[in-house]
Amino acid sequence: MSYTLEPIGVVYSCFTTKFGIPRQSGLARAAKATIEFYPPFDQASAFSGLSQCSHLWVEFIFHEFHISEFRPRVRPPRLGGNQTLGVFATRAPNRPNRLGLSVVKLEHVEIEKGKARLHISGHDLLNGTPVIDIKPYVPYADSLPEAQNTIAPAPPALIPVRFSPQALEQCNHEGTRLGQALQPLIEQLLGQDPRPQYQTPDPARRYAMTLFDLDVAWHYWLEGDTHGVEVVSVNRVTVPKG
Repeated sequence: MSYTLEPIGVVYSCFTTKFGIPRQSGLARAAKATIEFYPPFDQASAFSGLSQCSHLWVEFIFHEFHISEFRPRVRPPRLGGNQTLGVFATRAPNRPNRLGLSVVKLEHVEIEKGKARLHISGHDLLNGTPVIDIKPYVPYADSLPEAQNTIAPAPPALIPVRFSPQALEQCNHEGTRLGQALQPLIEQLLGQDPRPQYQTPDPARRYAMTLFDLDVAWHYWLEGDTHGVEVVSVNRVTVPKG
């Protein structure tokens, strides 16, 4: 027996490339997005009562992850990318049906001309992600204080993030243009150390990610046994003409 899943909407996100997206939802609370719905799923009546919920489950498709065959073992970033685990013991996108599940904060429900869209934050969703369903988060049923996961028992430790004077000026300018608190968003993202964990922090190596229409570039600094990130530039991406 086969089933067909029909997307009900799409995510418009600050994350336009996969590199740098938080590895779990809730780790970058400043990350905001909008979920737009396709007819007939955008009817305001379908969202009646949802504003009484602070958080949502979003079911989606990893649309930019393409696999040709089932892989029973994967290399989770949490384990440094050098160890393998069974795919069903991870949240890796390399799944039989490429389905994802994230908890996000519902900022507000917007109703315009009888149609609804959702404004969310704390997400880990790539721009253009197809949404399969949303469900309210129910604290008494979904929050289980006794639950354990010894593979990932706690959030990753954050590393310090600083900005060069030029990057800070650019960040403030572009944040004003976008209407986005850009500095805390970048700090939350880079504080999680998005480099592949098998790579040793190297001050000579330059990293970059695309955020909104911006190219955010950084390198690592080392002080004894401590390392951190310095953002060196926040430039608008130049789109080639023609």
